[in-house]
Formats: sequence, C-alpha cells, structure tokens
Amino acid sequence: MAKIDVNPTRMELANLKKRLSLATRGHKLLKDKQDELMRQFIQLIRKNNELRNHVEEKLEKAMQSFAMAKSLLHENYIEELMAVPSRSVSLNMGRKNIMSVRVPQMNFQYEDNVADASALSYGYLNSNGELDLTFEYLIEVMPKMLELAEIEKTCQLLADEIEKTRRRVNALEYMTIPQLEETIYFIRMKLDESERAAITRLMKVKDMGQ
Repeated sequence: MAKIDVNPTRMELANLKKRLSLATRGHKLLKDKQDELMRQFIQLIRKNNELRNHVEEKLEKAMQSFAMAKSLLHENYIEELMAVPSRSVSLNMGRKNIMSVRVPQMNFQYEDNVADASALSYGYLNSNGELDLTFEYLIEVMPKMLELAEIEKTCQLLADEIEKTRRRVNALEYMTIPQLEETIYFIRMKLDESERAAITRLMKVKDMGQ
C-alpha cells in the first residue's frame, strides 16, 4: 500500500492522526449502517417471497374461475360487465425513510362511501358462482399486489444502497485507513531518525567542547 505524499513534520503527523480517527469512526458508522441495511433487506426478501406466493396463488385461482365462468356465460355479457368500472380508485404514493433511503409507500384510496370494498356491484341473474369467485379473488389480491410492488421496489433501492455503502466501507478499510496508518508510521520513523541524529550531533558537539 503506497503511503500519502506529505512532508514528515509533526504538524502533518497531527493532521494525519485526526484524519485516521475520522476515517476509523466513519468506517464503523458505515459498517453498522451496512449491517442494519442487510438485516432489513433479508427481512423484506422473506416477506416478499411469502407475499409473492400468496399473490400468485390467488391470481391462479382467479384465472381458473374466470376460465370456467367464461365457458358458461356469453362473451358479450362479460365484455359489457368489464367495460365500465363500478368504483373509482386512486393510488396514493408517499415516501418513508429506511436508513436514509427514501422508499415508496403506496395504498389504494376508494373514492366513494361504500363500506365493503369486496361488495359485488352487478346483478346475479345472468351471472354464475365462478364469476363471483373471480371478482372476489381479484378484489382480495389487488392490495396484496400493491404491497408486493412496494416491497420489491424497496428491496431494489435497499440493494443499491447496500452496494454503495459496501464500496465506501471497503475503500476506507482497504485503502484510506491503511494509507493513513502507513504514512503515520513513516513520519514517526523519520521524526525519530531526525531526533536521534540531533542527539548524536549534540553529543559530538559536547565531546568537542571538553
């Protein structure tokens, strides 16, 4: 590891000691941040896997029910039913902070006063149970799909931050701190050498005066 190119003086030694102290503290703080980010990232990955399995299971059931309903109902009726939404829904997008990382926070906002979000708003006369099940599955899974999207985006942002923090930790651990330590050692050696040379000169001058 190459040392820093500085003059071997006591002032430079003091400055380098301060820089080493700051670098060491910074390394510890960044390492703690990296560990906490990793802990939260692993928790989110586990939650993401569980939620994805749940969402995929519900979507598969919804598709199976819809395939059955479509085989028993007239296609025009299904198209008419799907043409106009029965409720207005908006997506609220916010932000929250995880270890200095701003991640998305999303939720659905229903723009009416219907108390039961799962209530079906079409007539049962021309419908069948499979179509009812399709809508029930989809209504149930939509908030979970939104939560899944939120978690996956959060995981992506945390992964980017973990990589940035890892690079900074490694730069301090394997480059900055060793360079400072080696330069401090070099200056100390030079100062000790100069001090020994000065003492030797004084002793020679003293001997010459006797």
